[in-house]
Order: sequence, then structure tokens, then C-alpha cells
Amino acid sequence: MIRVAILGASGFAGAELLRLLAGHPELEAGPLFADSQVGQKLAAVHPHLAPAYSDIMLERYRPERLDGVGLVFAALPHGHSQKIAPGILERGIPFVDLGADFRLDSAADYARWYGEEHTTPNLLSRFVYGIPELHRARIAGAKAVAAAGCYPTSAILALKPLMDLIEPDSIVVDAASGVSGAGKGLKEDTHFNTVDENFTAYGLLTHRHTAEMEMALGGRVLFTPHLAPMNRGILATCYATARGACDPLAALRDAYADEPFVHVSERPPSTKWTMGSNAIHLTARYDARTGRILAIAALDNLVKGAAGQMIQCANLMLGLDEGAGLSRVGMWP
Repeated sequence: MIRVAILGASGFAGAELLRLLAGHPELEAGPLFADSQVGQKLAAVHPHLAPAYSDIMLERYRPERLDGVGLVFAALPHGHSQKIAPGILERGIPFVDLGADFRLDSAADYARWYGEEHTTPNLLSRFVYGIPELHRARIAGAKAVAAAGCYPTSAILALKPLMDLIEPDSIVVDAASGVSGAGKGLKEDTHFNTVDENFTAYGLLTHRHTAEMEMALGGRVLFTPHLAPMNRGILATCYATARGACDPLAALRDAYADEPFVHVSERPPSTKWTMGSNAIHLTARYDARTGRILAIAALDNLVKGAAGQMIQCANLMLGLDEGAGLSRVGMWP
């Protein structure tokens, strides 16, 4: 078994990593690091994980605790990975980061979208952008991977095979996420009374994930995220002007025919189909009346949009079966 350390183990993404790792045939979780709830048993912080992790404790990060670790997962807020990445990379330990710190190609883009200077711009080129369906070979040969964000994963996988069919500066992405995408920290906007029976847009014109979409797609994107009254899931509805009559559904089927975690269907996807799975469900249409293409994606923001994608990347980096520990089927009802 390969020991993997987790930074941010007390959060939602950290908990999902641990849930998936409990069924992984080659990876074993520990040590587990957290800034909050240090010294508590994991089973007390995440009771649903107690049957798999009855005695392991949450501890404060110390670099020396990485001795004997075969890979590090980081599920931290943006800005935090810049502080710990140099020490991890100096040790030569494979590193999968879920934060935004190393996703973008340039420090200038990071400063523009995140409102602060990047403190380790020399490391940006060492990270591979982590969507395995698009960058499998590079991820397999990498020591450092920046797993893509949840919103970008949905839009990029829906649109990337269609870029030759559309005007690249005409892309509009409307996407809705479950509340777990906002993280575990308490905020007024994510209180039950605010979210229940409510549907709201946020981050108008300036949401940070726009930068990832534009970087990966090579086009201009107008992105509007929405908060939906559900725990998990993302539904991304994407529009673009077509260059001519085309069959975008066939393009998606051709592009992802051999991808185990991508399901393309004529049926419009539902977020609940993906719950608990590492799958993304896609469909697309060409509208002759308006001359536009419509593409829709559904995924679980905590799995394919976070922990599952991290494990998929780690499997490639470590030379394991890419699908180890991951399910293609969701839970229902």
C-alpha cells in the first residue's frame, strides 16, 4: 500500500477523499492534516467515516511527517498551497493540489483573477493542469498536478471537443452548484434559511473560474455561477455561436468514446445521476433556428469536481489503474 497524506482533511473535499480512499486497493490515507479541529479523531469530525477510520487523528501540518509518504493531496483554500508546495516538491513527493494556486499558466493571470500576487511564480510551470481526459499523458509523467476546479471541469469537458464547431469568443456558461461547493466554513450566504427554496446567481462577470475555462478552451467565456438548494452536484448549460450546421452530440461521442468516466447521451443529464460517482454526463444540440450550439454537463462537484479527479490524477502519476477506487455509477434515489 502507498501512504498518502491529506492537507485539509477536515473539509468537505478532504472527507470525500477519505471516503474514496477507504475503498482504494493501493492507497492508504495518513497522516491527515487540518488547521481546524486539530487533535480530534477523524471519526468525531466526520462520523460517516468512522467504520473505516476509527482511531486516526487530525494533526497540524509538519513537513517531517511526510517521511514515508508516497503522495500528497492538498484540499486547501486558494493561497495556502503556495506556502507548502516548495517543501513538498523539494522532497520529490508527488503532489496533487485541488486549490487554485497552480492552475493558471501565469502569475499575472492569477493576480488579475484572485486579487493578490503569486508568491511562488517559479513553480507554475512545474504543475500540469489536472483533467485526465484531456491531459492524460502529461499527468502520468508529472510530479505536480493542479486538479481543475469543479465548475471548469464541467464546462471544459462539455465544450472542448466542440471548439472547432463554434466561434471561440461567443461562449456563455450558466452553471449551478450544490452548497458543498462553497466549503465547510459558515457563511451567511450558505445558511439553511438563505439557501432553502432559493436559487441565486453570484460572482457576476468576475468569477475566478472564468480564467480556467478561457485558458483550457482558448476562447472568451461569459460565466455566471448559481447556488442551488442541494448538497451536491453541478449542472452546466453552455451556449456558443456555431460556425455552421453541425452535429455536436456526435462530436462528443467521438471524443469520449473510450473514456470510462464520461457518459454521452441524447438525454439531458441530471445532477442526481452523478451523486457519489466520478462520472460526468454530457449532451449537446445544434439549434438551426438561432445558429447556436447547446452543451450540457452534470457532475458531482465533490467527486469528479474535486476528490475523484484528484485520485484519478494520482492513479496516473503513480502508475496505477486510472479508475482504481472510483465508481462510474451514481447513487439513486
